[in-house]
Amino acid sequence: MIIDLEKFLAAERPVWREFEETLAKMEEGEPVRLNLDQVQRFHYLHQRVSGDLAKIMTFAAEPRTRVYLESLVARAYAQVHEVRYRGGRRGPLRWFFRTFPRTFRRHVAAFWITVAVTLAGCAFGAGAVLFDPEAKAALLPFGHGEMNPAERVKQEESAKEDRLAGAKVPFSAFLMTHNTRVSILTLALGMTWGVGTIIVLFSNGVILGGIVLDYVQAGQTRFLAGWLLPHGSIEIPAILLAGQAGLVLATALIGWGGRVPLRERLGAITSDLTTLIGGVAILLVWAGIIEAFFSQYHEPVLPYAVKISFGLLELTLLALFLSLSGRGEEEGKASWPRRALLFLWSYTSAGKDASPEKG
Repeated sequence: MIIDLEKFLAAERPVWREFEETLAKMEEGEPVRLNLDQVQRFHYLHQRVSGDLAKIMTFAAEPRTRVYLESLVARAYAQVHEVRYRGGRRGPLRWFFRTFPRTFRRHVAAFWITVAVTLAGCAFGAGAVLFDPEAKAALLPFGHGEMNPAERVKQEESAKEDRLAGAKVPFSAFLMTHNTRVSILTLALGMTWGVGTIIVLFSNGVILGGIVLDYVQAGQTRFLAGWLLPHGSIEIPAILLAGQAGLVLATALIGWGGRVPLRERLGAITSDLTTLIGGVAILLVWAGIIEAFFSQYHEPVLPYAVKISFGLLELTLLALFLSLSGRGEEEGKASWPRRALLFLWSYTSAGKDASPEKG
């Protein structure tokens, strides 16, 4: 309730001006990026202006002030709830170099679970081949079960003709589509509360572990590294990322005793799942190109040292990309944190002082 109108207006006008200046900056062409303190301040200013509007509504003698405050509140609502695209031409690049790695880090615990499951499968596959050589034929696909690694290496290194001549593009396209289908399946199997996703990851680990041990036992470790690293350093992490997405989906389905409805839990992760599987598809396109045009060529055509170094470089760059890209906008200096703002907007603290100190 307003007792002294003039005193009220004099005290509140600085708050209104600050709120209006903040809105003006947010409405400019380039999106404004606020850190958490600025978001809290914006929330406080909006609450203050909305409260002032409710109070001024009782004074018929102040129509201009009422219209002014209504416009501020309406502009603030539009800024918080707008859905227009503001990425411009940099949108796709910003999505890949900012949104994708940040989404990965937000669910990194699920990623490490996929790594652990795959490594367990590798250990099982290697152990099966080590202690029961006859299991090799049952475990290893694509003819590796009947193939002698030493003979294959000798055949590959002595080949005088390019066996992929004229077929590199179709082979590359096949690899891209096949691996992408496997990745989507790995994600979709999260609908089985994660059981199907874990089975796919474990079985992939079994195959990988069996093949690696088979070549190591045959003394062909150098060939194996030169063959697998160039494309595997991208392809294998991509499959793990798909498994990460599957486990995120499973977590949302299970709920772990939370009271949030299933629809809301799924709605909260839909964007993250799309981002993860989209990033996986891009990585697999690159892996398919490398496998068809680079990995399949061995000494004397391509020295193993070159191939191994290239694969290790890829793996290092991927690790740096996923762990660091977009981090400057994420931790403490976050870009426009719409989720935090919407949360604060909907939060009402009865009996609590919602006014942060102006810093």
